[in-house]
Amino acid sequence: MARELIAGARRTVVKVGSSSLTADGQLDPHRLDAIVDAIATRAAAGRQVVLVSSGAIAAGIGPLGLSTRPRDLATQQAAASVGQLLLAERYAVSFARYDLQVGQVLLTADDLHRRGHYRNAERTLERLLAFGVIPIVNENDTVATHEIRFGDNDRLAALVAHVVHADALVLLTDVDGLYTGKPGRPGSTYIPEVVTVAELAGVDVSRSGSHVGSGGMTTKIDAATIATGEGIPVMLAASARIGEALLGKAGTYFHPAGERMASRLFWLRHATSPRGRLVLDAGAVTAVVTRRASLLPAGITGLDGDFDAGDPVELVGPDGVVLARGLVGYDASDLPPLLGRKTRDLPAEFRREIVHRDDLVLL
Repeated sequence: MARELIAGARRTVVKVGSSSLTADGQLDPHRLDAIVDAIATRAAAGRQVVLVSSGAIAAGIGPLGLSTRPRDLATQQAAASVGQLLLAERYAVSFARYDLQVGQVLLTADDLHRRGHYRNAERTLERLLAFGVIPIVNENDTVATHEIRFGDNDRLAALVAHVVHADALVLLTDVDGLYTGKPGRPGSTYIPEVVTVAELAGVDVSRSGSHVGSGGMTTKIDAATIATGEGIPVMLAASARIGEALLGKAGTYFHPAGERMASRLFWLRHATSPRGRLVLDAGAVTAVVTRRASLLPAGITGLDGDFDAGDPVELVGPDGVVLARGLVGYDASDLPPLLGRKTRDLPAEFRREIVHRDDLVLL
């Protein structure tokens, strides 16, 4: 049975949202303890768990005297500064009931956008797990700006699942799974499993996150798409049923739909933000997409953006459709004189690929 992949996972990433941890602008110790109880049971069975936990900003709302989640970045960061300490302390106390040690790992998107930082995060998480520690990962909301944010911890959880080579991803929310529309509305039906994300084309996932969180059903489906595309099965379930979800017995099950790619290519596809784009002619599109060749100057008709050599850029066809992403070999300022020219006609120092095929991934 497919759901047995969840129950039998050696290493699982569990993501819990703000609404599952807080009540009335404060951390709810009973809700948090229930999450910890289920994870501790999993750990006692010899399985490893990485917890991706929202809740820092939400936990800081009450202590700062705020009535709802702040909208401006500075106040969000202030709330996170207060709430992150409370959240980590409460987790440490709760896991200590089972003699389990926790380690806090705070990340910004920049930590995964940069290949060296990505590898550092991978090594740190692996070492924590080797020590028998429960890593608790959260976005570093105290310092993250709009430009370097993941946007939600659902996507972060999917990226972490690949970083730690997880066997399963469990996304916890405030409803018991995925529905064709808003739960409770007439005609809205429960979806027990998803074989391919393409099946969800007609599903209404516009429901936003809670008043204390930033995510919603759309972000969870995006996270499931990333994870299942890498061969990682996903369970979407209510946080109140976390124990059953970890056994594959509650929630909507997303079947793995692809094979795990090399960390470098996964990083390039999912964890980078393009700094510009290169426009390809029809011949270059065929070479890159069909023959998996490197991108040469002759096949480029235009560019956009201010990027440096080594930055990620999008490769788009004549129709503007994004085809691939790659690491560009030149600064943007160096490229205009090279575009459309044969390699043999260029000065010796410019006779190399614009994007090498080893630094390119199709989207």
